[in-house]
Amino acid sequence: MDDQDPNAWGNARFNIIKACEDSLRRLQTDHIDLYQIHRPQSAVPIDETLRALDDLIRQGKVRYIGTSTYAAWQVVESLWVSERYSLNRFVCEQPPYHIMDRRIERELLPAARTYGLGIIPWSPLAGGKLTGKYRRGEPAPANSREDPAKFTEQMWSVLEGLDAICKEKGCTMTAFANAWCLAQAGVTSPIIGPNSVAQLDENLAASEVKITEEDNKRVNELVKPGEHVEGQSYYSADFGPNARW
Repeated sequence: MDDQDPNAWGNARFNIIKACEDSLRRLQTDHIDLYQIHRPQSAVPIDETLRALDDLIRQGKVRYIGTSTYAAWQVVESLWVSERYSLNRFVCEQPPYHIMDRRIERELLPAARTYGLGIIPWSPLAGGKLTGKYRRGEPAPANSREDPAKFTEQMWSVLEGLDAICKEKGCTMTAFANAWCLAQAGVTSPIIGPNSVAQLDENLAASEVKITEEDNKRVNELVKPGEHVEGQSYYSADFGPNARW
């Protein structure tokens, strides 16, 4: 929130408490329903983070707590610390997850299902790549976030394969990608990010798309479970080990 203030970021107690209270003041409310830690930070012990969050819950300022882009081992470590010190535990994790990047299926999804955490994926449309607006050999549409000239052959194969599936099902790629994400075991709800009413309607059309076993089989042929053809942003997180060890 302030690049000049070394205390205005991170998972340490001071920033967590201050950031929460500042948010409550800006939002003019007395509580936050879900307060999430944006990224893991190996330099800060997880028990310090959890104690600060636990205090906010006990004060009534926060209802539930969660994480975003944590590794499976970091999620499990947090649950162990919560159990050991009788602290409120994380109830959900917000990872990157979409058809082109299925890495969380290796460990994170099984861990979340085992320990009862909700999964609310961000970027189910792969930053717009899975909207059907990119075509091989054609320039990107106006206001696009991606440069199709940088797409790999694997990415084009996936997009063209999905295009064929969507034409057969009579739905847009946006609706199919969102519906596929929602239909995967362990997923609570993907997070959509429309910037217009038209995009909102297109995203919500996912609720009318039924993902069949045949659909899953064809997607698995394009991108194998646990694999990825895009999604390097997943590795921007700090996956440890903890500095104190």
